[in-house]
Amino acid sequence: MAETAASPTQSSAEQNNSARVSPARQLAEAFAAGSLAGTVEISEVPFLTMVGLRADAGSDEATRLAAVTGGVPAGSGDVVNSGDTSVLWLGPSEFLVVAPTEAHESLGGHLIPALREALGTGAGQVVDLSANRTTFELVGPRARAVLEKGCSLDLHPRVFKAGTALSTEIANIPAILWKTGEDSFRIFPRASFAEFLGRWLLDAMREYASPEVP
Repeated sequence: MAETAASPTQSSAEQNNSARVSPARQLAEAFAAGSLAGTVEISEVPFLTMVGLRADAGSDEATRLAAVTGGVPAGSGDVVNSGDTSVLWLGPSEFLVVAPTEAHESLGGHLIPALREALGTGAGQVVDLSANRTTFELVGPRARAVLEKGCSLDLHPRVFKAGTALSTEIANIPAILWKTGEDSFRIFPRASFAEFLGRWLLDAMREYASPEVP
């Protein structure tokens, strides 16, 4: 069996980062080939730092956690952004923190330890979910049409506005769908469903590679 030896010049954080394998790495070339510039493009944004939070709204614990993240959303679909950190509403007392890769404590980041410290011994949870999901980014004027082939949510912009995130199913796969802009979405499937959903999205994009039938 081949073994990979860490370079003696690499820091611990660099070694941790280089050892990671994203759930959809095998689709990188297919994503590039299947993307249509100016129409609809797909890519994986691997290794984002994700933290699951549980705390009752209005509690002291929620207030302390919000002080770390820059706030927590108040209701269904809401997202609170603070710098490069976002908090998505998943339930009345459940939230998902999404932050850059570098925020993870294995790479020297302080976000997760700060959240644990903020919760302390209070009622609630701070759980590192970074390896639980990956992130797909779907952008372009046809992105909504691609998603509408397999998502039961009403994605019309009058209903599903930019800055909204909801738990849903896409192609019968549980996922969190976050509309990050007028023509851009982030999709968070669990890692075990990443390849299936990635291939489904590629297939749903395929019709836009052909000339439109008048």
